[in-house]
Amino acid sequence: MTLTGRFVALLALGVVPIVLLGRTPAMATAVLGLWVLAALALGILDLSLAGSPRRVALTRSLPTRVRLGESVTSDLYLTNTGTRRLNMVVRDAWQPSAGAGNNRTRLALPPGERRLVSLQLTPTRRGERRVDRVTVRSFGPLGLWARQATLQAPGQIRVLPPFTARKHLPSRITRLKELDGRTSLMVRGQGTEFDSLREYVRGDDVRSIDWRATARHNDVMVRTWRPERDRRVVVLIDSGRTSAARVDDEPRLDTAFEASLLLAALASTAGDHVDFIAYDRRVRGRVQGAQGAELLSRMVDTMALIEPELIETDWAAVPAQVRAVTSRQALVVLITSIDAAGASSALLPVLPQLTRRHTVIVASVTDPTTLAATHERGNREEVYRAAAAERALLDVARVSAAIRRQGAEVVTGSPADLPPALADRYIALKAAGRL
Repeated sequence: MTLTGRFVALLALGVVPIVLLGRTPAMATAVLGLWVLAALALGILDLSLAGSPRRVALTRSLPTRVRLGESVTSDLYLTNTGTRRLNMVVRDAWQPSAGAGNNRTRLALPPGERRLVSLQLTPTRRGERRVDRVTVRSFGPLGLWARQATLQAPGQIRVLPPFTARKHLPSRITRLKELDGRTSLMVRGQGTEFDSLREYVRGDDVRSIDWRATARHNDVMVRTWRPERDRRVVVLIDSGRTSAARVDDEPRLDTAFEASLLLAALASTAGDHVDFIAYDRRVRGRVQGAQGAELLSRMVDTMALIEPELIETDWAAVPAQVRAVTSRQALVVLITSIDAAGASSALLPVLPQLTRRHTVIVASVTDPTTLAATHERGNREEVYRAAAAERALLDVARVSAAIRRQGAEVVTGSPADLPPALADRYIALKAAGRL
């Protein structure tokens, strides 16, 4: 049972008869008592005439997945199984991060009828956004008192990474097609494999002539080549404490997801096999053996539930994680933070174990405000800030140089620039025959 503002206003109106009739304190007390009793009687009568909220049957319909930043509609069907008309307010108790906005709806529900309450959800965080209960408050005809019940109506929606970096995918696929020989010819070299035979045209390298095929066709035939396919790409994301830092109002982990998804989509288009691991001291997510659309679907499903862990990453166990995925030569992409030498001290000793067998890329997001701070020197405070920013950039450059000395590649960029930069480095390695 709940009291409404109307009941409070009714009690407050008791001041009027007290002023008009309460000439003595005794009369004022009697008038007040009678007014309160009358208000309580009206309230009890109103409550007895209100329909029972527990006679409401709930059915929920909502999509299972949505990308972060997009909106979906949650439909809640309410059926009055009682014999009284329900004048009620319904509160659909979604988590705040589900972005439900105003989740209270007033409606009238006659006996035996059904109503639909639609709620637009715009989630603000990845992961599982849940709702367990719906609160129904049923008012009497006077609107003084109300019956209230909280009913079970569970539901959940999985919020996937937004994958805003997919806008870079068409241009990178075009470059891959050019590299693959669909729009330009390839010559034989390291990292290429035989593609097809075609007739010789002026300007072709005579070393590409296939003399046996020429003898069979009575025409000069040349071999064409394309970059090797069916290579392995292992993407390992550091989900330790450094991934929780926010850069340009986005967690490092989310930027790592964007870069991983773009690289996976690109490598899958190129015919390579992509494996994904999120790791700190244990595996937080793993995707293996998927190709094409299934690969991205499984990756975003896995990423949706991964959150940064406030612990140090165990880099000494990373080579074993890579060996568990593949024993062949592969492109290993480590997405982590290289902002400070102290934070990277555990990574550097591990790199030689990986670079002996694999091609390794270490990718890290950089803060664009740090670079901008180096150009602002208008007053003493800005000069000190610029000096600190220069020091931070020198630390990144020093760690990057140490990584290159271990035989690995380094890719850095802002949250908006890192995904396409990593894709460009993959294409460059593909073109150089290093995969």
